[in-house]
Amino acid sequence: MATDTLILTTQQVADRFNELAQQEKWFEIQDELFANNVKSIEPPNSKYLPNAEGKTAVREKGENWVKKVEALHSAQTSEPIVSSSHFAVTRKKDLTIREIGRIQVNQIMLYEVRNGLIVSEQFFY
Repeated sequence: MATDTLILTTQQVADRFNELAQQEKWFEIQDELFANNVKSIEPPNSKYLPNAEGKTAVREKGENWVKKVEALHSAQTSEPIVSSSHFAVTRKKDLTIREIGRIQVNQIMLYEVRNGLIVSEQFFY
């Protein structure tokens, strides 16, 4: 007997992303919403993080960043703005990073959704 697989719309992915982001559950977002071939793209000449491709590599990138965070003083993620296959949020963070010091990051995070999963995340800061 065949079962139907529910494919989430971009709006549904964005809504679930927002629910988890408001709880600072970033690894849960990756586990639940990222495609296996997801790409994570930083701005050109980023001095903080490299690009990564594939769910495992993107996870390692996030884990390596979290290990460098000495203190998260504040963080805020906006409600998503959704189009047909993309959604974007703004994220403001005030944090202390080992070997860098205290920084404030104000970024736009753009996500592309295909077949109900996030296939690309791109950061602008």
